Amino acid sequence: MTLLAADPAASSFEVLSRQLADRTATVGVIGLGYVGLPLAAAIGRAGFPTIGFDIDPAKPAQIAAGKSYIPAVSDEGLARLVGEGRLVATSEFGRLADCDAVIICVPTPLTRGLVPDLSYVESTARAIAERLRPGQLIVLESTTYPGTTREVLKPILEAAGLVAGVDFFLGFSPEREDPGNAQFETATIPKIVGGDGPQALALMQALYGATVKTVVPVSTLEVAEAAKITENVFRAVNIALVNELKTIFAAMDIDVWEVIEAAKTKPFGFMPFYPGPGLGGHCIPIDPFYLAWKSKEFGITTRFIELAGEVNIAMPGLVVENLAKALQARFGKPLTGAKVLVLGLAYKKNVSDIRESPALTLLEILKRKGAEADYHDPFVEEIPMTREHAEFAGRRSVALTAQSLGGYDAVLIATDHDDVDYRLVAAHAPLIVDTRNTMAKAGLTNARVVKA
Repeated sequence: MTLLAADPAASSFEVLSRQLADRTATVGVIGLGYVGLPLAAAIGRAGFPTIGFDIDPAKPAQIAAGKSYIPAVSDEGLARLVGEGRLVATSEFGRLADCDAVIICVPTPLTRGLVPDLSYVESTARAIAERLRPGQLIVLESTTYPGTTREVLKPILEAAGLVAGVDFFLGFSPEREDPGNAQFETATIPKIVGGDGPQALALMQALYGATVKTVVPVSTLEVAEAAKITENVFRAVNIALVNELKTIFAAMDIDVWEVIEAAKTKPFGFMPFYPGPGLGGHCIPIDPFYLAWKSKEFGITTRFIELAGEVNIAMPGLVVENLAKALQARFGKPLTGAKVLVLGLAYKKNVSDIRESPALTLLEILKRKGAEADYHDPFVEEIPMTREHAEFAGRRSVALTAQSLGGYDAVLIATDHDDVDYRLVAAHAPLIVDTRNTMAKAGLTNARVVKA
């Protein structure tokens, strides 16, 4: 940290610009989860002294020991950063005063009524405001509706008496992490940056330009916020479309997976999206509703977005209906009392992330309908506490063996992890309900496999 008193004639902007240019600026990252830890590691690798903050003391303890809990950050790489003093982690938020730039990477969930829950952003902003000093750059990365940085974050920070654009600087840069995608890492994903004024934008470009390969500056905070929402609305609407097509084509006895494979041979004008048991992850199931909620302020009804949400939210229930029909058709057995193994709990393949996973909703529906349901997931040994599915906390993954498979009436494939012996499943499961086309892709189709 370089104190402004060292050069009283220099402005806050000039001092921070020099600190960022020579990489002496201390950067704080609040929230050390799937977004924050990879970002903190990337900033540390870029040469900035980096402090990670998290309210969970277990995370700083693991980081101090050089043990990563996020697949995108290796133990070896983390231990090197910690050993060289380029990354420290703490739960002591008093150290925010030592930071020249502070980046907020906290959750932005929805309430049960599909209303944005900004409580984590607001509480973090208040913690920063208590230590805010001239010359700091404050950045929000949490995905949210356009206007949040200016309308929610800025007033909380300015309540301390300092003025944005004069005493401190404010920016927004949407996170674009994709857990499990080995082709991209934080430093190679283009970074959109927006600032509250030209000086804030210049500081954003300096910070992120030193950290990632490509920086994409935009004109305002709101454009940066809207860009991330647009990316996720695009995915949500198109996934809803193929989920609806799946239902239509199934009624016509047409395989939607084969249709998509054929359609994607067109070299222009088509982009393949794939159906599934519902949407998962922190972004796609949630972010479109942030925009839908904000749009009501302007008297606009977001019909496409809300319809897409309805279609995707309905998918787990439809899958269970198809499972019930398959049990009745194959064995004359009702779903009530049936034993079902849900294969895959994470929201996407080859990761341990269960945020908003439709597999949890499948377990809930199965339980409600009287089925006895277990799960197997090579990446999720035990279900942690979640806000929406607390009743499953502590449930453990069952072993996948010939004997265990034979003890279930049906296996429901919810997540298509690569590290699963699907030949074993094909050989010993009495009924397989496949929501990911996994068995067909493995060349294991048979009369006991039903696509759902």
